[in-house]
Amino acid sequence: MAHVTHIPTAAHHGLFDRAAQVLKGLGERYARYRIYRETLNELASLSNRELSDIGMSRSQIRSVAYEHAYGPRA
Repeated sequence: MAHVTHIPTAAHHGLFDRAAQVLKGLGERYARYRIYRETLNELASLSNRELSDIGMSRSQIRSVAYEHAYGPRA
């Protein structure tokens, strides 16, 4: 005799919705990280003179790239 278990569709939707939220969150995190890396690489490629012209020192590159990608630190 076969036994069938009925799982309400609402439970399926909840699981799929949660999985979709997780994937969306991962995609957003990766996009922000990409922005950080691109900004970091672009600023690092500038000469000290070019950085000085825009009012930055080389020691500020990481914090500026972070703030650009993720916003100001709390």
